[in-house]
Amino acid sequence: MATIRSVAKLAGVSVATVSRVLNQRGYVHIETEKKVLKAIKELNYTPSSVARSLNNKKTNTIGLILPDITNPFFPELARAIEDVMQIYGYTVVLCNSDGSVEKEQEYIDILKQKYIDGIIISTSNFVIDQELFSQIPIVTLDRHVTSEKIPSVEGGNYEGAKLATEFLLSTGCKHIAHLQGPETIRNARERRDGYIDVLKAKGCFDGNLIVAADYDIKKATKVTFELLERDSSIDGIFAGNDLMAIGALKAIQMHGLRVPDDISVIGFDGIALGEMIYPELTTIAQPIYDMGAIAARILVKLIEEVPLESTHHKLDVQLVERRTTRRLST
Repeated sequence: MATIRSVAKLAGVSVATVSRVLNQRGYVHIETEKKVLKAIKELNYTPSSVARSLNNKKTNTIGLILPDITNPFFPELARAIEDVMQIYGYTVVLCNSDGSVEKEQEYIDILKQKYIDGIIISTSNFVIDQELFSQIPIVTLDRHVTSEKIPSVEGGNYEGAKLATEFLLSTGCKHIAHLQGPETIRNARERRDGYIDVLKAKGCFDGNLIVAADYDIKKATKVTFELLERDSSIDGIFAGNDLMAIGALKAIQMHGLRVPDDISVIGFDGIALGEMIYPELTTIAQPIYDMGAIAARILVKLIEEVPLESTHHKLDVQLVERRTTRRLST
């Protein structure tokens, strides 16, 4: 049977450090915390002290509200949250909101009635006010809300969009279109704005090359096909998420064009599906698992009333170059 000492040995830290991680007491560097949690998972260690400390909680259950569980980005987030919450003795209740503000409100009301201990939500446009936050611990994930007091975890949306657009320009693209996510979602607007700012700085921005595809693969196929019919000069597409990028690839092929010889395509998110299609998708990859894990650890601290070292976490994104874009000259 695994012990706290075996966890400490595997993680290469002291027993005291493992104890601080388990009890969320005292400062532990985030990378060290990751090592400890990984060791706990590998050893299948059940921290009895944590279990005892959680006995005073209402249900040892948290709610996870996601907008679209069919989008591969969100199951990857959910897996990370479940992994971390299991370590701390919590069960996760998954709620799929279909991107509906009304359903988000309904789920929050239901979860509150069931005395849930906390909620992680990736909201479409739900207004989370301070009164609600005072009633139940809430962490927002991927989609940041306006309140500065409500903890959030997200990737670098604006920065990633600039990186994607600059990369397409560097490979020789001159007429770059953008498939935008829903206007109501902040990360979609940030990705659009990053694209616009780069092209305006280069003096080659054309507002007619922005089309709404709502993070939907079918709509992305349709609007990309229509866009290519009316503008044959397009030689690059930056899609606001990987699903839209995959829809764009289908539309390009329907036009009898080649990727990347005729048109380069880059997505955003870094979902595993991007490696499974042909040609493999170039993308701006978010650290999806880390985002979910950090959100889960923040929620545990809120539930345990442990002070947060930081309220808002923006994680770095990175360019993953594959076969849907031209190769840079070396």
